[in-house]
Amino acid sequence: MSARLQAIGASFATGGATLVDRIDCDIAQGELIAIVGPNGAGKSTLLRMLSGDLRPTSGAIRLGGRELSCYPPRELAERRAVLAQHVSISFPFTVDEIVRMGAGELAGRAAEAAIDAALQEVGLADFRARDITTLSGGEQQRAHFARVLVQLWTSEAARGPGILLLDEPTSSLDIRHQLDLAQTARRCARNGATVIAILHDLNLAVRFADRILMLHAGRLAADGSPSTVMQPDLIARVFDVDLSIRTDPAGSPFVLPELATV
Repeated sequence: MSARLQAIGASFATGGATLVDRIDCDIAQGELIAIVGPNGAGKSTLLRMLSGDLRPTSGAIRLGGRELSCYPPRELAERRAVLAQHVSISFPFTVDEIVRMGAGELAGRAAEAAIDAALQEVGLADFRARDITTLSGGEQQRAHFARVLVQLWTSEAARGPGILLLDEPTSSLDIRHQLDLAQTARRCARNGATVIAILHDLNLAVRFADRILMLHAGRLAADGSPSTVMQPDLIARVFDVDLSIRTDPAGSPFVLPELATV
């Protein structure tokens, strides 16, 4: 598959600090990429550059061979959907109204079908009339995930496979809904979408990602398949924690932290 989204020596500096330093990566259509790394590694900054919300201070981000900064905002919104790390809603919108925002100006049966499907996908079909400010943090996160699914699906109907960018999408979710969201992201990728997600759970990243980008101090410490990236020495250096790598019965690696004894 040809690269759809490229970072070419992409860096971002502000206030005298370099948050992302000379990242190079090619991301192909249909890939599910997990970005991992410790706090402050530059994960969200990189995702914001890949989404077009931040312009690199040096280097470039390209989509389809074209500088991302050259896309008008509306065209960019039709090509990629973004779930931010923090979404604050102060007004009493209903869940239906929040999810409907993903459809933009699209109306009619196509929009309604996408909204209904997204609410079913995240398990909120019975919550559509609820005031979103009355929901738990996890339920609100699922509602916003449904919104970006609607944006992705309605855009794909017109333009073909799009890009889904997720910044810590499982941070407020219980284990069941973490798995549900990851499986939905996996299906989006199988249907041709490019999916890029920041994850803190390394085992979730290993299970669902085709490829892992590991960041450390703003730089790319590793880029490869889960089996090649999940190396004890590398993870110990990046995360500053003792751990062991085991394999499950299917041969997939998983991380087992070792607790310090007092």
